[in-house]
This record gives sequence, structure tokens and C-alpha cells, in this order.
Amino acid sequence: MAINKIMVIGAGQMGGGIAQVAAEAGIEVVLNDVSAEFIEKRLAFIDKLLSKNIDKGKISAEQKAEILARFTPSTDLADAADVDLVIEAAIENMEIKENIFRTLDEVTRPGVILATNTSSLPITEIAAVTNRPELVIGMHFMNPVPVMKLVEIIRGIATSDACYQDVKELTERMGKTPVEANDYPGFVANRILLPMINEAIYCVFEGVAEPEAIDTVMKLGMNHPMGPLTLADFIGLDTCLSVMEVLYEGFGDSKYRPCPLLRKMVKAGWLGKKSGKGFFEYA
Repeated sequence: MAINKIMVIGAGQMGGGIAQVAAEAGIEVVLNDVSAEFIEKRLAFIDKLLSKNIDKGKISAEQKAEILARFTPSTDLADAADVDLVIEAAIENMEIKENIFRTLDEVTRPGVILATNTSSLPITEIAAVTNRPELVIGMHFMNPVPVMKLVEIIRGIATSDACYQDVKELTERMGKTPVEANDYPGFVANRILLPMINEAIYCVFEGVAEPEAIDTVMKLGMNHPMGPLTLADFIGLDTCLSVMEVLYEGFGDSKYRPCPLLRKMVKAGWLGKKSGKGFFEYA
């Protein structure tokens, strides 16, 4: 199926990044959010990024204008009536996602693929609230989207081969590398990454070492480009906790139990870079 126009739901860091790479790939993008102000701020941010790319000689001023012209702001999901595919990148909350997908199932044309950027929630469960489970799929982009090449494509139990193939081709058109995964808690990336981050937090909690020392060990000893606690701050400690809870509940295995310090920091509002304080301080 030809995919020339999409809706991206969520103008935050992830949704905005997805919208940007889609527009840069020549795709018309309806950027949807609950607030027109959020959309305006994201488009202004994309404008600045594109201007930097002009300064670096990566694109021309004419190309920037063409990319920005591909965006249509939207605060109504009914604006998905004429799109070929939807990528949902709303908050990581199952109830909210299910409500969005119920509405999308009603307002989009038959045959339109409904994708979610969830980092851990079950695709099969989201698909079950629609009348098109064979056309529901996961597209888990990595943060920051314009830079990171990987997209996990997650098949629910009913996802069709044709749906997967269309999404795989779209992912490649957007300049990303698709990797297929099946519908298990955390998929591949977060099933491996988040327990490592959680264990690093346990090292702080138990007094094994200070956060800076833990990050240094992983950077210099394991050749990681970023320490796990700095990465947790960049992801958002609330998001880290949410994924760990999905793993813990999904597998019922104590090895996925979120560290009590992680819970305490989230309750304190210390969410990492976005709140100005996590394991490290941010201006």
C-alpha cells in the first residue's frame, strides 16, 4: 500500500521526532496533539533544527521550506480521515492508548494501518480494542529519533504479513533500520536495557558506589557511550519505572522488580533531565 500521508499523535520529544523524519522523507504529516500550543512549540523546534542543518550544509533553504510545508497541525483525531497510516506517540498509559485506538478505528478509512510507538505495552492488547487487529503494529523508535537508526517493529498476535511489510518499507523510507520483534513485555530493547538501568539504580540504593562512579565504570569498562544513570535521566525516570512495572507484571519474575529508590525519586518529582533533577542536576 502506498503511504504518502500519515498522522503522528503526540507533539512531544518522540512524536515530534517521528514527524520530523517522516516530513524529511517526503511524507505529508498531520501532527496531532491535545494542545495547539504544544504543536506550535514542536514546529518551532523543528524549524530551528532544520536551520542548523542549513548552516551545516546538509540541506538548502528551499528544502527546509518544503519540509515545513508538509506539516498540518491538528487537535482533532477526526483529521486522520484521509491519512494512509497513523503513528501514535502519546503518553505510555494503556487506558489512554486504548481510547485513542478506539477513536482511530472509527475515523480512519478501512485498510489504514494503526501503529503505536509504545516502548513496552502489549500490541495485542491495544489491537483488541479495534475491528482491525491485523492492521495494528508497534513502531518503537529510539530517542532522539532524528539521530537513532533503529526502529523495533513489533507484531501483535494478529498482525498480518502485509501490514508488517508496509511498515518495514515505510521505516526504511524514513532512513531507519527496522528489526522485527514479537509481542512480549519490553520487546527486545527495553527488556535488555531497563533491567541494566534498574540494576545500576540498585547499586546506588545499596551504597555500592556513587552515580558518577557507576556511569564511569560502564563507559570505560564496558565501552558504553553513556552511563546507565545518565541515560535513565535522559529517558525520564517515570518512563523507566513504567517499563519496569510492565516487565515485572508481565513476567511475574522478581528479577524485574523496580528498585525502591526509583519509585521514591519518581514520587519526589525527580524525573531526570526534563525536571532538572534526577541522578544528576541539569540547568
